[in-house]
Amino acid sequence: MLVESRRIRDRYRLIEPIGGGAMGTVWRAQDERLDRTVAIKELLLPHDHDEHRTEEAKNRAMREARIAARLQHSHAITVFAVLEEEDRPWLIMEYLPSKSFAVQIKDEPASVDDAIRVGAQISSALAGAHRVGIVHRDVKPANILVSDDGTAKITDFGISRAIGDVKLTATGEIAGTPAYLAPEVARGEDADFAADVFSLGATLYAAVEGQPPYGTADNPIALLYKASSGEIEPPTKAERLTPLLLRMLDSDPAERPSMDEVERELRVLLPDAEPGASVLAETVPDAEVAPVLTPTVPAAVTVPTGEVGAVSPGARKGLIAVGAGAALLCVGVVVAILLIVRQRPPQDNAAPPASPAPSTSASATPSPSPSPSPSPSASPSSATSAPPTSPTVSTVASAKTAADALSAYYALLPGNPAEAWNLLTAKFKASRNQTYESYRSFWSRYKSVTPSNVKEIGPGRVTAHVVYDGGNAENDTFTMVQEGGVWKIDAQN
Repeated sequence: MLVESRRIRDRYRLIEPIGGGAMGTVWRAQDERLDRTVAIKELLLPHDHDEHRTEEAKNRAMREARIAARLQHSHAITVFAVLEEEDRPWLIMEYLPSKSFAVQIKDEPASVDDAIRVGAQISSALAGAHRVGIVHRDVKPANILVSDDGTAKITDFGISRAIGDVKLTATGEIAGTPAYLAPEVARGEDADFAADVFSLGATLYAAVEGQPPYGTADNPIALLYKASSGEIEPPTKAERLTPLLLRMLDSDPAERPSMDEVERELRVLLPDAEPGASVLAETVPDAEVAPVLTPTVPAAVTVPTGEVGAVSPGARKGLIAVGAGAALLCVGVVVAILLIVRQRPPQDNAAPPASPAPSTSASATPSPSPSPSPSPSASPSSATSAPPTSPTVSTVASAKTAADALSAYYALLPGNPAEAWNLLTAKFKASRNQTYESYRSFWSRYKSVTPSNVKEIGPGRVTAHVVYDGGNAENDTFTMVQEGGVWKIDAQN
């Protein structure tokens, strides 16, 4: 049968193969129903397994592809649909005329500037994926596509893991390369958010150094052993990127920065402070892909309504979801304080006594940085009483930007938690299983909170540096949304 006449589901016409590997073949194809060019990945299932294991691999691939289809981001290749045809999975994806990053750096390492540009884009996509509970599991140069205009997009979310790439087969043979594996994954542990951070660091390392951080070896078992130890060759050509790379490549997952932090730091390192859009990840309603997918998603990766990457219950970020406000000018602080004192709600059993002077920030109890992996929701508190609704109009109501709103929010704290509580969305409160009592109790422990370096890094996204009681400090990223014309905090990373 001629390739030109080959069709999938009597809709997608395969034109030519444009890539491939152990996992399968990638085709440039035409969606004749929507008259657009698409990329289609034909996944090859293992032939050395029995029928049961082959069917299991196929179902896992369909499930992982379905999860990938839920993510939409400007720097991630979109999965439009997942089909089963000819007894194997086919992924219908966005087509990007491009070369893989692996091809680009094969003959000549990338400049530090180019590596940072690619890293900033890919980290924004991975940060968006992490916020909705999706782990890539196989970040490496071959899974990054770069177009002629410099646009970088990551592909193959979880698909290689589903098929069995970078795994020991039943015969002991390694499928795939361990060159970009996090040490804990090389030792057999499951990949999580911190593993993606390591793999992106290894990818950027390879881009500028000319080889992966573990070096090269003809024997994949030897390379896997070296990876499991976490021993890396110190970078020598990474220049200003070196400090961040070393943190990303830390052998201890808990010491690595979150992907949000990686994105922020890479954007600071961009040459000439190039602007870079940071697009929030969004999930696609199941109905858009359900006709060609299995009906369920594993609980471990399901994104429940109202939960955005919950962190450890004891961590500061988990308790309040308000990590950093914009640095207020002295005059602005004075004005905000006067407004707060004048507009403080009547005292009752639920509201705290008036404080002499409210501070300008909010977050949770001081603690080490929380793990990037989502943790199980804590049991709901037995206290269920709602806080009093402030009879006044919050200073946030007049804020024209998300950064201004965050600053005004912090101006309410710690002296006026009742009104500040009303500036958290229901989604945020649900994601932390938080009651007003726990929120108020948290703020009663602080005397001052000082935000600085408040910046908007994308639509509704604000970063800030926050200092608590003049000592403990943290960097946070907030997602802000408008409800009834008022900016509110919807998520904190």
